[in-house]
Amino acid sequence: MCSIVFRVGYAHRPLLYGGVFGSPADTKNPNGKLRLLYEGAPMSFIMEQAGGLSTTCRERVMECVPEYVHQRIPIVMGSKNAVQEIIDAYAESDSA
Repeated sequence: MCSIVFRVGYAHRPLLYGGVFGSPADTKNPNGKLRLLYEGAPMSFIMEQAGGLSTTCRERVMECVPEYVHQRIPIVMGSKNAVQEIIDAYAESDSA
């Protein structure tokens, strides 16, 4: 429970001041750190309802279908313009 409280605090800052909250995949955590059902989807729902955007950098978090209960995903959420820049950068690197 404590973990989700801290992450909600991190996601709250972009709502107030703009910018992004990111927990992307890396070499240590190739599937990301946040659990889709317990952390990613609830925070993404709130972010999108507030007018922001939430993505795995390749698809919208709210469109992710869980494969198992504790599935982890990479996530970037925040203001639409800032997150769209990140999505575009990932799309460009995927096509290169």
